[in-house]
Amino acid sequence: MAPAPVLDSYDQLPGLLRELRPTGATLLADPAVDGLPVTRQVLDGIARAGITPTRAVTPADGGLPAVEALAARLAPGELIIGVGGGSTLDLAKLAAAVSSRPDLLPYLTAGQRSGLIALPHGWGDHAHVLAVPTTLGTGTEAGPVACFPYDGGKRLVMGACLRPRAILRTAEATETLPGPLLMDGALEALFRAVMPYSSDTLDLPEQDAAVEELAAELLAAGDELARHVTIGLPAPASARLRVAALSAESQLGHINTGRSPYAVKTWAVANELSTALGLAKMRAIAAVWPVVWQRALDGDLRYGSAARVHRLWTRLRHRHPWLAPDPVDGLHRLMHRWQIDRTVRLAPDLRRTVALRSIRAWGAGLPTLTGLSADDVAALLAEATRSHPELLPAGVSA
Repeated sequence: MAPAPVLDSYDQLPGLLRELRPTGATLLADPAVDGLPVTRQVLDGIARAGITPTRAVTPADGGLPAVEALAARLAPGELIIGVGGGSTLDLAKLAAAVSSRPDLLPYLTAGQRSGLIALPHGWGDHAHVLAVPTTLGTGTEAGPVACFPYDGGKRLVMGACLRPRAILRTAEATETLPGPLLMDGALEALFRAVMPYSSDTLDLPEQDAAVEELAAELLAAGDELARHVTIGLPAPASARLRVAALSAESQLGHINTGRSPYAVKTWAVANELSTALGLAKMRAIAAVWPVVWQRALDGDLRYGSAARVHRLWTRLRHRHPWLAPDPVDGLHRLMHRWQIDRTVRLAPDLRRTVALRSIRAWGAGLPTLTGLSADDVAALLAEATRSHPELLPAGVSA
């Protein structure tokens, strides 16, 4: 499957739209960017193609009612142009897919406990979506996955029919993104690149080398962002564009060909933790990731391969000698260097609830958390959510 074409200029929009020849267009914009230059430039490009788009704003809750409502207003062959972050683009992808295949909806609403929904092969290789990402890290503009809130949690949908038709990526789209969100995005891209590699025990030389190269480049681009953000300077456009491109590459699939699609234990637990506490996803991931790696390094194969974690880290240190020698200590120091807040507090009574939700959605016979019990997840959460004094504000004790 050929990757979606990537535009780097608004001037390319009219040509793309004339090539796609949609029957119409709906512009779906995140409220945070609806009045910003990126949205105005996209609207101008659509107009120059001779199309008057319908306008829509991403709702606060992008659950199934929102998916169905957006899908219902689309005419056959209509293109959704999503301008925003992961929630906006995921909503656009799901609505476009449901609009073209109404039989997809029962998959999303099926009475199942699994947090992962795998769509059938043969349902097409793209959604009729032009993705204009305005955040870093999710890579959803290039990926065949989408998340949506469901029954107090989140479900992850996977299928080639969710991959956008085309991408428009400009530096202007992320120039107003606050520094902490830029760094969260860089860390998210790094996390998504390396976790399947470290969580699996299977050596795949070609794919492993691709992950190592991608991770090294993400570290370089992320550290360039950090050098500016941490001293209050604007992040360079080149570094923002580089992180965005590398993040999208981690979603294309080639680096994990032959790898288990269920090697995402950290994401699954962090997903339930962030949902239960109403936290940003990366806050939970930053808390859980080092603990999962430590479990793997201690020899627990349920969490990953100690040899592969060490090999990855050794190769990253070869390119970036400033990384600390120990992988977990190095990960902590990297987050500190990038000013990533990994402090999460979870009351003991809620810990058990989150553990049970995690097992229900991803384990107990389901493959993602296979081999783990609720007690295992509760112990993982207990360690991940203790205070980290080195990241607390001055004068505040743990």
